[in-house]
Amino acid sequence: MRPLDYRLNAIVDAALSDVAPLPELAARAARAGATLIQYRDKTASTRLMIERASAIRAALADTGIAFVVNDRVDVALAAGAGGVHLGAEDMEAEQARALLGPRAIIGLTVKTPEDAARAGTAPVDYACIGGVFETLSKLNPDPPVGLAGLKALRRQIRDLNPALPVGAIAGITLTRIPDVIAAGVDGVAAISALFRADDIEAAIRGFRTTIDHGLKERQA
Repeated sequence: MRPLDYRLNAIVDAALSDVAPLPELAARAARAGATLIQYRDKTASTRLMIERASAIRAALADTGIAFVVNDRVDVALAAGAGGVHLGAEDMEAEQARALLGPRAIIGLTVKTPEDAARAGTAPVDYACIGGVFETLSKLNPDPPVGLAGLKALRRQIRDLNPALPVGAIAGITLTRIPDVIAAGVDGVAAISALFRADDIEAAIRGFRTTIDHGLKERQA
């Protein structure tokens, strides 16, 4: 199976409903340059999450961009999403793989060396390290890992699974992307920096251009 393109993971959080309908935001992000769309919702009922995820999937149908649901394997299955992103308290990746099948996308959050060890050996398609910096998008009791922690966790995952795409999340801004990419990741995830920008499409294009430039610079 072709490796997942993790360059820009645009997270459509339920809290963005004051900006525009979530399916609209997802479609706009996909067409502006996001390479993965993730739906995240920490408060809605299961039924509402399935409705929202199904609507996002439909909005993305003609874009070819991968779509995953945060945390909830059951919602991903019911909505026909492409896969799921799992946190430390969620279902084990092996169980999710058994339920979702070999073609599903499964991602893992990595915050600690223990998480990195698990991600490097689990049946997953990507890992996302964070939080790297402070963020207002999520209440996080854990301190940020910073660039040094990001490098160390990335190195640990690479030693176990060199081909696994790895991203970075939390507090990622346009000006921080070069340092984050230089630290070894393959892309970034973002919410507010994209969807609460004055011009959403311009913000997404700017992120994507800066990511692509950073990856080329690292390969040079």
